[in-house]
Amino acid sequence: MSRIAATTLALGLAATAAFATPAFAQDKTLTISWWGFNGEKLEAIVLAPFRAQCGCEIQFETGNNGERLNKLQIRNGGGVDVAYFSDSFSQQGIDLGIFQKLDRSKLPNLAGIYDLAQDPQGGYGPAYTIGRVGIVYDSAKLATPITSWNDLWREDLAASLSLPGITTTAGPMVVMKAGEHEGADAFENADAAFAGVEALKPNVVKNYNTGSEMINLFSTGEITAAIAQDFTLAQIRAAVPSVVWADLEEGSIATLNTVNIPVGAPEPELAYEFINFILSPEIQQQLAEQGVDAPVATSVTLTPEQAALWTYGADVIAGLQRIDYAKMNAAKGGWVDRWNEIFGM
Repeated sequence: MSRIAATTLALGLAATAAFATPAFAQDKTLTISWWGFNGEKLEAIVLAPFRAQCGCEIQFETGNNGERLNKLQIRNGGGVDVAYFSDSFSQQGIDLGIFQKLDRSKLPNLAGIYDLAQDPQGGYGPAYTIGRVGIVYDSAKLATPITSWNDLWREDLAASLSLPGITTTAGPMVVMKAGEHEGADAFENADAAFAGVEALKPNVVKNYNTGSEMINLFSTGEITAAIAQDFTLAQIRAAVPSVVWADLEEGSIATLNTVNIPVGAPEPELAYEFINFILSPEIQQQLAEQGVDAPVATSVTLTPEQAALWTYGADVIAGLQRIDYAKMNAAKGGWVDRWNEIFGM
């Protein structure tokens, strides 16, 4: 789930293959598993300069989180040197034993990134970008601003709210917040949490499964609020300029995209070199300025206009809530069934 998917990596990779030169046809090849978004920008900012640094070739395995994780599992963590995953899926990989714990001494640029990003999952890969899940709403249509997760149950949001589907990144977070609304821990008391979900149903117009679905609901005026990931905000505001990100008293929820080294990586030292490279202040600055990823390097400085796209700055990051993905992944199967009982398939 990297950000603002303007161009598929396939285009960038085709160009890379077409213009590869014998000078780079070395005996070292770095294999990267990632989503395939923003191909042209990543080629210019990351891949071309890293090839120049390492004198190596780079090849790719692309697809969504689930597809790529399944391939790695089938190969027992082999065939890939660097694996990009959202934190929910990287936790699954950790639980499956397909990622290795990292030698932090081989990643000197870790010292320059936010604490939250350095070691988010107990000795495994760092986060190279931080996002958040929160609430967006049309400030022109709501007389009272949304300032709490509990506001989702307000009467003035009747038949005007969209929730992420339960199988999306943010979907299970709705169940957690419904539990909190009922004064319960969803992992310990699912009955209370789903009572909260049931109570929220009158406010829900539709559950969405893609960002484009949710943006269209704002555009057509069918909804005035939604639970969303921050990378969609720019696109929503392009369609409806009065939509704003809610400043929630409990804080938004952190979402981290991580980079790991699988246990069967053919070139682990090259993987360390690459991970350290993408965490460098210079690369982090360019990725943020070019609209690819929010920065984790603390030295990155953005203009207010650039910063508006991202989860950016020490105060914002310090206020984020964290998810225990080991618990969430264990509970998710049962939650999906109960969610579908309420909202239908």
